[in-house]
Amino acid sequence: MQYTIRAIPPKLDTALRRRAQKTGKSLNEVLIETLAKGAGVSPDANFNDMDWFIGNKTLDSSFDRSLDWLDAVPKDIQ
Repeated sequence: MQYTIRAIPPKLDTALRRRAQKTGKSLNEVLIETLAKGAGVSPDANFNDMDWFIGNKTLDSSFDRSLDWLDAVPKDIQ
């Protein structure tokens, strides 16, 4: 996503550029962090809608037994 922001007050411009220089970050990084903080969100917010599911693999032996049973079914009745 890109934005164009106009009429940045000189004091704000100076402060943002100073922060970028002081922290060794790009002006863009400082702007995103500052906007995110002002909006009350984390600048590196990751969506984790499926975090509860991903990596939550519990092995179920009954599933494996079911697959074995299906593999054993004669091909002519499938």
